[in-house]
Amino acid sequence: MSSLPMGESLDRLQCQWCQSLNTAGATTCRACGAPLDVKNLVSESGWREAPRIRDMTEITFNSSTCQVEGDVVPVAEINLGQGDAIFFEHHVMLWKDEQVPLSLLPLSGGIARAFSGMPFLISVAQGPGRIAFSRDATGELVVLPLHPGMEIDAREHAFLLCSHQISYSFVRIKGLANILFGGQGMYMDRFVTTNTPGLLILHGYGNVFERRLAAGESIMVEPGAFLYKDSSVTMDVEFQRLGSGLFGGTTMNMARMTGPGRVGIQSMYVHHKTE
Repeated sequence: MSSLPMGESLDRLQCQWCQSLNTAGATTCRACGAPLDVKNLVSESGWREAPRIRDMTEITFNSSTCQVEGDVVPVAEINLGQGDAIFFEHHVMLWKDEQVPLSLLPLSGGIARAFSGMPFLISVAQGPGRIAFSRDATGELVVLPLHPGMEIDAREHAFLLCSHQISYSFVRIKGLANILFGGQGMYMDRFVTTNTPGLLILHGYGNVFERRLAAGESIMVEPGAFLYKDSSVTMDVEFQRLGSGLFGGTTMNMARMTGPGRVGIQSMYVHHKTE
């Protein structure tokens, strides 16, 4: 991301990150918080950085707002409006107003979740009132407004919070594991909208980058780097043999991502026991 050339107008209505429309003269996107007065920079290979959300930027969704605070370990402070709710892994909550009630999100596959190491309990906060969240790790918050009819898959333990209009489930990708730690597979959280838009906030370790793949275009991603993808992007496990002789039996498992759609990666990998 870099500053706009001198003299270039700030009156851009469409956010380059989430495509939402904004009023003339706005400097940050109301839907995702991305700066509107800087340009997207894309590497020669097609990767663009996730927008660096400025400290105290405010984002709106439904009758609620989200304010992003801090840079090193960012915090998402939510001011829930009447009738709005969000769900989250309960250990990421930082604080809340006393009057904000908490409950549990009904989940299917509870036994499978317990054995897989996925969060067994997903908490729900109901407005009105304020509540704040942090992943307790360095990195970036990735704000993804989901329009009607969208589906996003995110790696396990990456989502920070999600608005109640979005349906939630999880899937297992067998045989996919980080090359450093081995393991039996990787789980993905699945977020789907129907007729109503919603807001999804992910946490990425280190820096986050996104690439849009054309139909039929493929890239190989080390599983620890994977953060999220559009449902239109397929993920296939491939095993590659490394070396010969003494190391002839060593293999690397990789994720082949095939477009069309977006793929998000993180530059820093933190091992979770489920992987």
